[in-house]
Order: sequence, then C-alpha cells, then structure tokens
Amino acid sequence: MSLQEKVQTVAQEFQMLQADMAKVVEAREKLGTQQSENELVKKEFAKLTPSNAVYKLIGPVLVKQDQAEAKSNVNTRLDFIKGEIKRVEAQIQDIEAKSEQKKREFAAAQTALQQQQQNLEATTTA
Repeated sequence: MSLQEKVQTVAQEFQMLQADMAKVVEAREKLGTQQSENELVKKEFAKLTPSNAVYKLIGPVLVKQDQAEAKSNVNTRLDFIKGEIKRVEAQIQDIEAKSEQKKREFAAAQTALQQQQQNLEATTTA
C-alpha cells in the first residue's frame, strides 16, 4: 500500500468513527431524555396516596393499573436506562480513543507522505 493510499484509508476510517460517534451521542441524548421523563414520573408517584388511581395508556385506551406495579415498572425502566447510559458512555470513550489513534496515524502517514514527496523533488532537481 502506498503512502497516498494509507493516508486516504486512515482518513476514511476516521470519518467512519466520527459518524459512529454522532450516532452514539444521539443515543445518549435520547437516553438522557428518557431518564428525565421517568424521574419526573417517579417524583409524581411519590406524591400519590394509596387511594389514588393510576392509569396506563395502551393504544387509545387508559387501563387502570395497580400503583405498586406502576411504581415497580418505572423503577425497572430507570434501572434499565441507567445501564444503557453506562454502556453508551463506554462506547463513546472507546470511539474517542480510536479517533485519537486514527488522528495520530493520519498525522504520521501525512508527514511520511510529505517527506517522500520532498525527497522525490530533491532527487529530481539534483
């Protein structure tokens, strides 16, 4: 593989990593929104008395739901979301590390290519 091809390959790999990063960051933002919404629901549930009714929207219909079950569902959902946030943040760190590595590879390949071109120019003018 020539240095020119190596520079192009590394640049493409870096662009792919940046696209992956954009997707993962978007997923993290959605998870953050879901977490906020569920935290709000949990706070509202804390205000309920045992006599309050809780309804769940299923399609176009409101179905009465047991308060304890509803609270349990929200807590389970929050635990799941927190786990997903940890997983996505680990992906973000991994992609950042890979991106930094690709930046270094790109810089090294570009420098080598420039030196090769300078050496070529020096030998043709001499």
